[in-house]
Amino acid sequence: MLNDALLVVLWVLAGVLLAPAVMFCLQCLAALLPAGGRRATVADDSNAPRPRVAVLVPAHNEQETLAATLDAVRPQLRHESDVLLVVADNCNDATAAIARAHGAEAVERVDAERRGKGYALSHGIAALNDRAFDVLVVLDADCRAEDGAIDALARQVAATNRPAQAVYLMEACRQPTPRDQVSSWAFMVKNLVRPMGLARFGWPVPLTGTGMALPRGVLSQVAFGSANIVEDMQLGLDLALAGAAPRLCPAARVTGQFPHETSAALGQRRRWEHGHLRTIIGQVPRLLWRGVTRGRLGAVAMALDLLVPPLSLLMVLLVFATLLAALAALLTPVTWAPAIVLASATAAVVGCVFLAWLKFGRTTLPPRSLAAAVTYVAWKLPMYCMFLIRPEKRWVRTARTPEPSAPNRMPTSPAKSPAA
Repeated sequence: MLNDALLVVLWVLAGVLLAPAVMFCLQCLAALLPAGGRRATVADDSNAPRPRVAVLVPAHNEQETLAATLDAVRPQLRHESDVLLVVADNCNDATAAIARAHGAEAVERVDAERRGKGYALSHGIAALNDRAFDVLVVLDADCRAEDGAIDALARQVAATNRPAQAVYLMEACRQPTPRDQVSSWAFMVKNLVRPMGLARFGWPVPLTGTGMALPRGVLSQVAFGSANIVEDMQLGLDLALAGAAPRLCPAARVTGQFPHETSAALGQRRRWEHGHLRTIIGQVPRLLWRGVTRGRLGAVAMALDLLVPPLSLLMVLLVFATLLAALAALLTPVTWAPAIVLASATAAVVGCVFLAWLKFGRTTLPPRSLAAAVTYVAWKLPMYCMFLIRPEKRWVRTARTPEPSAPNRMPTSPAKSPAA
């Protein structure tokens, strides 16, 4: 009887981990396929009128980075019709003045109780209520929109009448350590490789917070004022439930930079990943249920994608479960089948990561730095343990040290960038 119960537990554990492992592998393998055939993102008609755009930049004490962000956006706007608005949210620096000096309009918001990006977005959208625009583009104050990004987002939204998400990548800080390079590669897997795989299937993608564009008509269908520490992820889920699941816009690129200080980087990671885990626990059942009952296939697809935890955590769980199942098979009469299934899933995930690295990651993560992946996972283990003890629930701005950097153009091979 005890052995039967142990076997049930092992199979349940294998099933729980097999679902995200299979989803992750499907995404990676699809991303490796050559572009062609049915495009998941609709190519825009270059002869069609370009829709009017409002670019909204929420900013909290961003005087060090805001000017460069605005200077990269402004040449992409049509001055006779487009709007560039900065929301200086609970700032005690020169953010608003810098915004105006660099050609943007600025509104200031002060509310010590309601803090966070969601509230800033809500305030900015209200300020734009009487302005004429067709597409809203949201860009973080510390990110750079590469040439043509605003136009590509606007045209895709106009062609599909669906929200669009640009490819959002993070550069390592100057003079990065091998662990910094692993972190940049892990971010690329999350924001480039996996979304490209989803797009190949014609499935929606999650919103990643910056470089996201929405048709004006959907703004009234979702709530922006939220204290959720991963408010962008929540917004994408709400849009999917409203029948407006976001699509990838591979022709648009947005880049940011990881903070230089280790404590700042860890704090940023903790906020992202604790928020992700809380969303998995709280939202996946709801998303699956409503997606199925309302016939929202986009919501179902986003729920399946959301099941995939951060890659480091997925690997730790798979290895731990494989060892546990193998130990049970060694010490009891329990069959080796669960251990074999878990070991196969672990090998498949590792293999897919390696194949994705061969195509996308050799510039970001040089071969000499591959071994740092082990220390990177070890660096993050305390963060996952803290989720069980004291999960991060508050929005906190990441401390940054601005550093000059060149635009990040991520290759699909050692010699060229991924095709849009």
